[in-house]
Amino acid sequence: MKSDLYTAIAQIAAERGIPREAVLSSVQQALTAVYRKNANSEEDVRVELDQATGEMQVVVVKSVVEQVVDPDLEISVDDARAFAPAPILGDQIKIVRTPENFGRIAAQTVKQVVHTRIRDFERETVYKEYQDKEGEVLSGVVQRADNRAVIIELGKAEAVMPAREQVPTERYRPNQRLKVLLTEVNAHARGPQLIVSRSDARLIRRLFEQEVPEIQSGAVEIMEIAREPGLRSKVAVAARQEKVDPVGSCVGVRGVRIQNIVNELYGEKIDVIEWSSEVATFIANALSPAKPTNVSLSEADDQRVATVIVPSDQMSLAIGKEGQNARLAYKLTGWRIDIKGPESLLQAGDDFFRQTRELSASMMPDFSWQGRQPRAVQADGMVTVNEQSFGPLSDDLIRRQVDVDVVDGVVEIYYERDLRARFDQVSGQRLPLDDADETDYSALSRAGGTEV
Repeated sequence: MKSDLYTAIAQIAAERGIPREAVLSSVQQALTAVYRKNANSEEDVRVELDQATGEMQVVVVKSVVEQVVDPDLEISVDDARAFAPAPILGDQIKIVRTPENFGRIAAQTVKQVVHTRIRDFERETVYKEYQDKEGEVLSGVVQRADNRAVIIELGKAEAVMPAREQVPTERYRPNQRLKVLLTEVNAHARGPQLIVSRSDARLIRRLFEQEVPEIQSGAVEIMEIAREPGLRSKVAVAARQEKVDPVGSCVGVRGVRIQNIVNELYGEKIDVIEWSSEVATFIANALSPAKPTNVSLSEADDQRVATVIVPSDQMSLAIGKEGQNARLAYKLTGWRIDIKGPESLLQAGDDFFRQTRELSASMMPDFSWQGRQPRAVQADGMVTVNEQSFGPLSDDLIRRQVDVDVVDGVVEIYYERDLRARFDQVSGQRLPLDDADETDYSALSRAGGTEV
């Protein structure tokens, strides 16, 4: 029957999930050190375990030599015969030197060594387990929280969320379940130190990867993320397969997928926009929910500036609360964004308006003419369409934005969805608003007819 000591070591190792051989090796090393200290000897001492009985014994190993020079390490052939039947030069002779009180010494040493080895092994296990998980999302439970840090239990380990990694709008309480991003795993004398975050933008990326199968499969890719923790985030996505809607995939049916992410972030707003290789289009998308009419780009003195024209009624949307929407668009695109309304262009002068329009036309995709397009009414009441002026319009429309449509050679002016004026596209003559009038005004204007 094996000794109680051996059985206890095996039981503790099994309960803690530590290899028994690792514990036994640590115990043997510790007992060897204790024996050498008590015996005050430089002999080659080893503590061996009898596999049959489980008993430990102290063994001194000496080399058989013809003439002894170092008694601590060497033994003569004649003396070796007392421990071996037929020793020869060069043999290693084991001499049992187990002290009488070795059992008590062993018990005390084993108790201390086992606890130390358990702590060391658990630290090593935790470090190895989480070392390869940096950048991943983990689920944990808040143990305690104060002004300096939040301690989160992650199963076998505890993680620290410093104040810099917390979301200002969130409040943490004991037993609260959280998903956190593991940002650092540091080796420390007292054990591995795990640093987690709730404010890192990578948390948004990982949550989308967990929630959206198209991102996991590679059909949709997250290109850029801009975040103001706890308030709002913008996520730019692109499709890597044909006939895949990247924005719709992330939002989900009836917004289920995006709502799950928002709930995990305790109500943080998330705008999912479509990424584009065309910078002007990407900037226009980044300002969502606003819908810019023109985007012009300029690069000078290492500064990249995008001048964006938005309708007057969407200025607040484009800028956002306290400039939040524009600020996030800048973080997302890397371009400084100058948001202007049509009225500001008129105040700056017709030359600036024309240059901006020409630059916008060169940088933005060609609209052709598809549906109604916004135009600013100038100070003289005129509206410019394809470098041709039409008007004057009524005084209440001056310096306001109207919608212009071109249908069958007729320029139609709308304000707040009401038709306010019609002009012949070729001659610029004003036409009546009554659509039932079947007079061929185009022919009349070409024949020199009078203005109606």
